[in-house]
Amino acid sequence: MTYCVGIKISDGLVFLSDTRTNAGVDNIARFRKMFTWSIRGKRAIAIMASGNLSITQGVITRLNQDIQCSQTDDVECILNADTMFRVAQLVGKKMKGIQERHSEDLEAHGEASSATLIVGGQRLGGRHRLFQIYSAGNFIEATPDTPYFQIGEHKYGKPILDRVLTINTPLKDAIKAAMVSMDSTLRSNLSVGMPLDIAVIRGDTLGFSHQKRIGADDSNFLDITNSWSLALRDAFYTLPDLKGN
Repeated sequence: MTYCVGIKISDGLVFLSDTRTNAGVDNIARFRKMFTWSIRGKRAIAIMASGNLSITQGVITRLNQDIQCSQTDDVECILNADTMFRVAQLVGKKMKGIQERHSEDLEAHGEASSATLIVGGQRLGGRHRLFQIYSAGNFIEATPDTPYFQIGEHKYGKPILDRVLTINTPLKDAIKAAMVSMDSTLRSNLSVGMPLDIAVIRGDTLGFSHQKRIGADDSNFLDITNSWSLALRDAFYTLPDLKGN
């Protein structure tokens, strides 16, 4: 399974994903689900993937092929598209094309072909934008009312995001919210697992101000999640008793 969360706030963008995939309880592997591209000072783009691995890998491969071709030919790609909206259209087109090519055969063999992507970034002269792209290639965009997207095993990590995130949440707090959201999912679903990948686009830097792989022994991640667990326990024991009992 998978859990990925993308957050868009006024201060920038946060992307966080796990790396575990599984086909049954005894077939577990590790695959990167976050992919990034940047031209420093011009644009930065991140894509996170959930669903059928062959479909999502095919989308990423085709996007990279177009980037390579654009070096010598007049080929539109995500690194030369005019807007982030156009980037989302290009990614959606690749998704739709691969689905049309493979979904019928996959489903004939009892395999699900569904896949979902989170695409976000910024280009020079544009604002931060965040999209969720579906199997058919259609997509929606994050808004001030809904400043985040989740794909994969999203239910465990959703409550904290709903409680604390707004469009004006400081970037440092949005990062912590993503971490706590992931920790809640890791604790409740064994199909989501370490290590994690995180990427952050801060302000109008047009690049990734923070990008790293987080292992199970990462001291910063452990500090955040342990502090959250202790705070939850303390808050629980301060709740008022139910009257009449």
